[in-house]
Amino acid sequence: MKIAFYDTKPYDRLWFSELGPRYGAEIRYFESRLTADTAPLASGCGCVCAFVNDTLDARTIDALCALGVRLIAMRCAGFNNVDCRAAKGKLPIVRVPAYSPHAVAEHAAGLLLCLNRKLHRAFNRTRDFNFSISGLEGFDLCGKTAGIIGTGRIGRCFADICRGFGMRVLAYDPMPAEGFAGEYVGVARLCRESDVLSLHCPLTPDTHRIINADTIALMKDGAVILNTSRGALIDSEALLAALKTGKLGGAGLDVYEEEAALFFEDNSGRIVQDDVLARLLSLPNVLLTSHQAFLTREALYSIARTTLENIAAFERGEPLENEVRV
Repeated sequence: MKIAFYDTKPYDRLWFSELGPRYGAEIRYFESRLTADTAPLASGCGCVCAFVNDTLDARTIDALCALGVRLIAMRCAGFNNVDCRAAKGKLPIVRVPAYSPHAVAEHAAGLLLCLNRKLHRAFNRTRDFNFSISGLEGFDLCGKTAGIIGTGRIGRCFADICRGFGMRVLAYDPMPAEGFAGEYVGVARLCRESDVLSLHCPLTPDTHRIINADTIALMKDGAVILNTSRGALIDSEALLAALKTGKLGGAGLDVYEEEAALFFEDNSGRIVQDDVLARLLSLPNVLLTSHQAFLTREALYSIARTTLENIAAFERGEPLENEVRV
């Protein structure tokens, strides 16, 4: 099958170019993101391969159908940027439900350690030969409580890491995982008792802004929030307000509510107009990375292999194990 590959970055080509020929795939790489305006680039292709910040709304889907595209292959787990109802009956959607849960969970732990022990600030000081340690105090993770929203594979991996630190683990998930070595509680109790709250759930209407002014008000003073899932799980303005007042002790973010126009691109040469993001980045207790939690060699290989297997299964007329069903 000919594949139109949108929003291409150098790390995408690494394994897709290596594995593509094994699956008989002819891949056309485009740096443009997929929108209704860029859909015509897929002319002559049977499949489009999209990522988290591509726009697969009703207009885009109709444009792809008109071009003869037969499959949408998401090279990620999330699909909140796809209008699944508009695609129903027109274009099947496949995804990569699990690539390396360890990659994302370990990144969340890295954000926590760096933020808590202020490693980013210490690094900047010592680069200037400033060896003062004043203001770099952290806290022991051992004995503290980690609250986890979402206990899929990533959430469970993060729970294991927290237990390794000697932390007590609480969790909220409407579909509890069998054998989970932690205590399931409601959102309110989880917020009240957690010293560290980490988000590992998909973005759905039920989880949209699950962290907001009301849930933040329930949290311990000085608690830390981590988000390596989807930006819109957090109300950014409520987060900013809580950080400014000291209600929250810090935020480690790999995603942002309005990231689509900014992330994965070099914006250093222009003035960013997002005032909330600019103010978040100005705070010393905010650590922001650019949606890179998935970025390990193992995860990139797994993403490419599963995506190509999904496409190959479609071509062979086999059941689609990783199809998105609505």
